[in-house]
Amino acid sequence: MGLPGAGKTTVFNALANARAAVGGYSAPSAEPNLAVVKVPDPRLDQLAPIFQPKKFTPAEVQYVDVAGIVRGSGKESADALLAHLRNTDVLLAVVRAFGSAASQGTDPTPMDDLEGVNLELMIADLDVVEKRYEKLKKDTLYSKGTPAERLLREQELDIFTRLQKQLVAERPLRELDLLPSERRALGGYGLLTAKPLLVLFNVDEPGPAADALVAEANATLGVNAEAVSLAGKLEMELAELPAEDAVEYMEMYGIEESGLAKVIQISYRLAQLLSFFTVGSDECRAWTIRANSTSVDAAGAIHSDLARGFIRAEVIHWDQLLAAETYAEARKRGQLRSEGKTYLVQDGDVLNILFNV
Repeated sequence: MGLPGAGKTTVFNALANARAAVGGYSAPSAEPNLAVVKVPDPRLDQLAPIFQPKKFTPAEVQYVDVAGIVRGSGKESADALLAHLRNTDVLLAVVRAFGSAASQGTDPTPMDDLEGVNLELMIADLDVVEKRYEKLKKDTLYSKGTPAERLLREQELDIFTRLQKQLVAERPLRELDLLPSERRALGGYGLLTAKPLLVLFNVDEPGPAADALVAEANATLGVNAEAVSLAGKLEMELAELPAEDAVEYMEMYGIEESGLAKVIQISYRLAQLLSFFTVGSDECRAWTIRANSTSVDAAGAIHSDLARGFIRAEVIHWDQLLAAETYAEARKRGQLRSEGKTYLVQDGDVLNILFNV
């Protein structure tokens, strides 16, 4: 998401190696561009040569590129645009920091544009929160429902009172200290400022100026939010080139590594996801689960039958398996361990699930 002219679709094309038309949105309600992107993971890349698998399957993340946020475009247009964002796990705000906007002396500056985007999201959330708040307050006043229903409503009213105060103070809801159960209760409302936020400054080229802008933003963003920079146009051109030509192009511009992998990995982390691996001669694969998931949850991500018949999981961290090179050697070193149903899977674990048919 972002303001018109920020280069959202250019960044989207670079991330997804897509060919979506730049500047192709005719209205805020236009259907978004969609793409599924492989998550770069050097850990899986290093494990695969050991097993020479028939199939190699990295984790995936889906990107949704919506039309630009036009200030004062009218409620109907804004609602249609924001509806596309409410179902996402992480918001990626593209901010123009190229061309004339590359200078902090311009008006508005990239930080001004970021503030404008955040304000639009807070206004949208305040509209949702105040409607629910007023209804809860009215129902509480008239003591509708059973005692249990009244108690639940009072608890919800307390939550929405805190949400309203936070938004009126122009602070995003992601910074509000809510219990996990309270966050789950709010899941159906699609509150935008409660979502993790990745701010991507779209710059002309990497360098000290881009780094300074990122540092300035990170100093103000707060929890569950992070800023990075990306040379969107340059990255889009790189994505369109064959691998060998891309390396030569990067050397010519003094670029040590593509920023795309970093952006994709941060998106994945902000969504509170982690990867575990299953490896063997048939397939080396990264599986996606939520942080704090158990070994049974991991088994279920592979197949529901594995979760139902779960006995135990054989677990080793990826770097230990890489050093040992075989399961037999890892077992000999005492690094392959058995874990039960309550084990919390760690990012980078390699799992072998044992189960009853």
